[in-house]
Parts: sequence; structure tokens; C-alpha cells
Amino acid sequence: MDTQTIDVGELSFTVDVAGPADGAPVLLLHGFPESRRMWAPLVESLGAAGYRAIAPDQRGYSAGARPAATEAYATQHLIADALGLMDALGFPRFHQVGHDWGGQLSWLLAAHHSVRLISLTVASRPHPAAFVRAMREDVAQAERSSHHRSFQDADAVVRMRAAELKPLRRALETQAVPPANVEDYVATLLQPGGIEGAMNWYRAGAGGGLRLAETPPVSLPTLYLWGRNDATVGERAAELTAEYVTGPYTFVPVDEGTHFVVDQFPQVVTDNVVRHIRANDR
Repeated sequence: MDTQTIDVGELSFTVDVAGPADGAPVLLLHGFPESRRMWAPLVESLGAAGYRAIAPDQRGYSAGARPAATEAYATQHLIADALGLMDALGFPRFHQVGHDWGGQLSWLLAAHHSVRLISLTVASRPHPAAFVRAMREDVAQAERSSHHRSFQDADAVVRMRAAELKPLRRALETQAVPPANVEDYVATLLQPGGIEGAMNWYRAGAGGGLRLAETPPVSLPTLYLWGRNDATVGERAAELTAEYVTGPYTFVPVDEGTHFVVDQFPQVVTDNVVRHIRANDR
């Protein structure tokens, strides 16, 4: 695995890459509060399997890509980062993998830019329209997503920095994220502008001008991984996702898996993702 800096417009992204330069490309997008390093086992396995795996620290997480303005984190800019990164690397089409916020971007890429994608894999994030619908139909889902509202508080960043992210660290530990991963993610967020950038994903608005409830169904071959003990995404939202995929669809509920199923069960995730990509490589 090699770490590179790749420029997209005025921003510079830190990116882990592995595998042969001419291998079929796979873009992996992390969520909150993780970093590109959440994908390390999968990046290495994909590279060993002959794919070109690409895992960036996204906007707000890469030291060279932390604009201060909240509006700079609107979803259309985040999507443009992903497409621009693959353009810079010379890949017109690629397999897409995402978790949490990176999973939402992955759904939106598949729904609105399907011509660029070969296959889709998402962990711990339902199809956007399924998520919105679950918020209406499942009272418990709104409570599960209450952290979205608390992150809007004007003093949220100040409080988190003052506490040196100790509450976040404890939350990750209680959801079975390995201690080394926890410390790595916290260290990234504690860098200058790190937690500010991460919070701007929430503050810029979940839709960034897009009507998430109207997100089209996805026709690509799709793998969706969900932990049965996910504290953020309930069963209703996870199961509704099947109604918003018209292409070949595989749903893998992971027993004892939390929201951070990628960190928690890297081998389970790796086995399923490599199998899915290999089956749909074209």
C-alpha cells in the first residue's frame, strides 16, 4: 500500500492506493468519524486480488482539503471530489465502495452518475430515499439519528475540542471499534481544522440541495452490508433499501455487527466485497 497526495482543483487529498496500476479501479469512501485507514485491510486485499484500490481522506479529513466555509461541504462538492479524484487518476469507470457518509455519497453517485460506476457496495447507510422513508415510518429511527441534530449546535465543535473528543472515543469503543483504530481517527480529527471539517458535513445539510426522498433507484449490481446492532441505522431502514435497487441486489446482515462493522469485522467485509466486485467486474 502506497500513500499519495492527489490534487483535485485547489484541494489536495491524501490517498492510500494498492494493486497494479492497470487493475480495475475501486474507490473507497469513509464516513464519520473515520478516515481512509478504516479501509486498510480491504485496500490490501483488493490490491492482492489484482484491483487498483483507492482510499482517500475526504474533504475535511485531508490536511490539504479543509476549506473553512460550511457551504464548501454541500453534497454536490463532495460528489465532485470523488469524480474529480478518479478523473485525476485517469479512471472513467470504477467500482464504488462507501461507509456511513461515504455510503450516502456512494448511493448518490450510483443514482445520478451510474455511467461512471461498475458496481456499488455500501456499509451501514441505507439508500437515501429508504432512509427518509424510515424516518417517517419508524419512530425509533429518528432517535437513532439524533446526533445529526446535536452536531448542529453552535458550540458543538468547541465542546468536542474542550473534551479532547473523549465522548466520541468512548462511543466508538462501546461499538466495538478496535482501540488502535479509535486513536487513529481521533488523532486525525484533533488536527487543526479536522473536527471543524467533519462537523461541516452535517452542518452543510444532508442533501446539499438534493431532494433525498426523490433519489432514484439504483440499477447497478449492489451489495449492502448492515450490522444487526447498528445504533444509527435500524432494521426498517435497512430492509427498505431493497425497494430502491432495481439491479442485482445482495443484502448481508452481520450478526453482532455495529454501525462500525467495517472496523469490527474486516474479514467478513473483505470477503463479501471482493466476491461482489469479482462477480461484477466488466
